[in-house]
This record gives sequence, C-alpha cells and structure tokens, in this order.
Amino acid sequence: MRVIKKIGKWLLIVLITLNVVILISGKSYLYKGIYNTYVKGRSGPSVDEYTIFENREVKAGTEQPWAYASDYNKAQIPENLLSAMESYQTISFLVIQNDSVRFEKYWDNYSSSSITNSFSMAKTFVGILVGIAIDEGKIKSLDQPVGDFLPEFKEGDNAKLTIRHLITMSTGINFDENYVNPLAYPAAAYYGGDLRKLTMNYKVTEEPGKVFKYLSGNTELLAFVLEKATGKKISDYLSEKLWIPMGAKNTAYWSMDNNGNEKAYCCFNSNALDFARFGELFLKNGNWKGKQLVPEQFVKESVVPAPLVDEAGKENKKYGYSWWMMNYKQHNIFYARGILGQYILVIPDKNMIVVRLGKLRKKDEGDDHPADVFVYLDAALEMYK
Repeated sequence: MRVIKKIGKWLLIVLITLNVVILISGKSYLYKGIYNTYVKGRSGPSVDEYTIFENREVKAGTEQPWAYASDYNKAQIPENLLSAMESYQTISFLVIQNDSVRFEKYWDNYSSSSITNSFSMAKTFVGILVGIAIDEGKIKSLDQPVGDFLPEFKEGDNAKLTIRHLITMSTGINFDENYVNPLAYPAAAYYGGDLRKLTMNYKVTEEPGKVFKYLSGNTELLAFVLEKATGKKISDYLSEKLWIPMGAKNTAYWSMDNNGNEKAYCCFNSNALDFARFGELFLKNGNWKGKQLVPEQFVKESVVPAPLVDEAGKENKKYGYSWWMMNYKQHNIFYARGILGQYILVIPDKNMIVVRLGKLRKKDEGDDHPADVFVYLDAALEMYK
C-alpha cells in the first residue's frame, strides 16, 4: 500500500508539472495530442481519426466506376509477401493495370468505402493543383515569388522564396521536421488550432533552391499560396478541378484547424479506389478520358528529380514536384507516400498502379525509400508478371 501511494504521489507530481509546462508555454494543443495518442494506447496518429477534427468536404460528382478485369482477384498474393503485408498492418491493397482493377483486398473490417487518412500523400495532391493553377494563369510560373501572394515573404531572405522552392522541398526554411518531438512543427500543426500563425513563425535561413529537405510546412505554405491565387479553399479547388472530373465515388474530407485552414501537408481522407485516380491521371500524362486536367508538360516535369542535392551533398534522385521516384528491378516508378505506409505507386512500363493503405511503415533503409514499399511492389510484379 505504501508503494502504491508513493507511485501515486509521483504520478500526481508529474501530471501537475506537465500541466504547468503546457500552460506556461501556451502549447495547449498538447492536451489534444496526449489524449488522442497515449491515452488511447498509441504513440502517434491513427488512420481513422479525421473525426477528431473539423473537416471540409471535397465534394464528388457523378461516379465514373472503375472497370474490372476478366481475371479480377484470380491471382493471389505470394504467401511470404502476404505475411509481410499483414505484419505491417495493411488494411487495403489494390492493383490496377490497363485501366482495370485486377486485384483488391481489405483487412480488419475495412472496405472499398472506408475513409482513412492519406497523410503526406496529400502533399502530392497539393502539388498537382499548382500545375493546374499555372495553366489557368492564376500563378505565373513556378518561379513566381511567394511574396506575390503572402506578405510575410516580401522582405529579407524570405523574399528569395519561389513556388518552385516549395514544391521541390528546397526552401531553406527552418521548419523543425521532427516526428518524435511533440513541440516540433508536425505535432503542432496536426493537433494545433492556428496553422497560419504557426507556419508564419518560421523563416528562410538558408539559400533556397539548393538543398532538398523534406518539410511539411513547405506544403502548408503552398496551400496558402493556392488559396490566395485562386480565391478558393484548396478543398473546393481540388473538388472542382480533380475530384469531380475524375469521377471519384465518395466525398473526401480534408481536416482543418480551428480557423478553417486545411492541414494541406496531410489529412486528405478518402479510400483506396478513389486515391488510385491520382495515379491513373499521372499515368495518362494528366489526361482523364480525353480531357486534359493537368498540363502534360507539368506532369512530365513532376516525375523527374529536381536539380538539387540532399543534406549529405548527394545528387537528388528521389523527389520532383511533390512526387517521389525510384528505379526498382529496372522499372522507373513514381509514387506518393504517407507516414503510416500510404502509397500510390505508378509503374508506367507495366501500365500499373498499386495502392496500399495501412497502419505501419518500415523505416527507410539507406536510400530514402521505406523498406515496406518493396513488399507491395514485389507482390504486384510477381502476381502480374
């Protein structure tokens, strides 16, 4: 009993101290973060928790259903790869080839209509909107200064920043991209209530356009630019220019802060079959069933590595205009990805799209591509040689 009382006393002291720190620092978002992680038995976000935020609808129009191949679901995931997929808590695995669904599988009571978070795949979606805005003349070019849209970037080193720097992750802004530190930008942006105030606290501190450094705040700034350029919320702009024209089946939901700003760097919530439409669009060079939704030249430039170096001084071979890319088993592949293993993988020479959604991602192993991504690629390539 004495031991229990002692533990209880120290626990109370820790809780009081934590509350004092939160109140003094003004970081009240930590309450929401702690409640929705540790109190629920997790150390990070969940794919299902869009309902803890306010969301803006990305409205769908008339559905354009996917065609289904004659051999739909006749192939099987190789047993060793299936075991690996399940160990990474996969909830959706989808293979589309030659414009038709050849395979789809869902786990743990998820289905083709389940709404889950795309996480950083949303960065790719925002990047696509930039190409559309340029085509419409809303943005002059990728080299237009960010200061033309955001007054916080009109002076000093901030004035050097262009839209190209944002879309290629080469801003030189001092965002602290740390997924463990609850005080860093990702947690503050995710659980906090004022994205604009938070994001504008960061400045250009290094020469833009030189070094690739993946920073979520870059995409949030890009969304603010798009909103100013188009006069529309990015949810509405994406609905009008992509979601409705691509014939998405379901309304999507883009999570927001307390002021109605979309968490653009993450938090676009939809399902595997509708996510796949982004891959199909870029597989077809921006053309959707005869209508050019995204300029073909912009699409082609998007999936070529930007002329940058990484933080180690090595040539960038993995990132273009908000798309990742790799060469794997002699296939040139480009893809969108999210932190818990959300992927839209496009394999042009196979005319194939692979979508995987899940709850766990295996960390990068030296070449900046998550190790688990090769499981999904191997599965699709072995199933459909």
